[in-house]
Amino acid sequence: MKNRFVDRLRGYSPLGTDDVTALIAATARPRTYPARRDLIREGDRPGPVFVILEGWAHRYKILPNGTRQVLAFLMPGDSCDLHIGLLAEMDHGIQTIGPALVATIDRAEMDTIMETRPAVARAMYVGQLIDEGTMRAWITSMGRRQSIERVAHLMCKLYARATNIGLASGTDLELPISQLLLADALGMTPVHINRVLRKLRESGAMTLNRGSLVISDPATLVRIAGFDENYLHRRIRKAA
Repeated sequence: MKNRFVDRLRGYSPLGTDDVTALIAATARPRTYPARRDLIREGDRPGPVFVILEGWAHRYKILPNGTRQVLAFLMPGDSCDLHIGLLAEMDHGIQTIGPALVATIDRAEMDTIMETRPAVARAMYVGQLIDEGTMRAWITSMGRRQSIERVAHLMCKLYARATNIGLASGTDLELPISQLLLADALGMTPVHINRVLRKLRESGAMTLNRGSLVISDPATLVRIAGFDENYLHRRIRKAA
């Protein structure tokens, strides 16, 4: 079975055969979670490192008035909270979007892997730095980009990340994210998101259908978004 966690880390740093064997063993007992199931909630004591092998998840925070802010989308190959165990409790929750296959690596086992396998440790740290770069780009979008730029930028980012791990086919991407989830991610209402998606469709740049994203004109979408994915270490491919 393909292990996207190993594939992701290999993209950050060369791994030896023993490194790969250790990672495969650490993720060899995954569990299938249904859609919209919390892996961990805000206020919980941090536990193992979660590794998304199949499916999507998201980080989120619930505000006092009951509204939700989505903080990040997690794809196959992503791991969650390498060092969160240093804190007393979680400051956000992690929830599956659709059905997902998730492995858990015990904190002590993860610490041993990091201490004894420098290549794995380097790859994990590079991944963490990229995650931090993604968060900075997210904050920039929320604070300074107009709504159509914000939506276009997120679509570019998701497509680029998915392409990195082989989930995108040409200009098509299976995207299990509802308009409500997009609204909570981008600080908009569902009605506003619907209007923006219609504008992007009418521009010929992209179409978001139920469960799928089609980028009809990558160059136009990149221009609208003002997208530069240097923080992801991969340039978005343009249509030939």
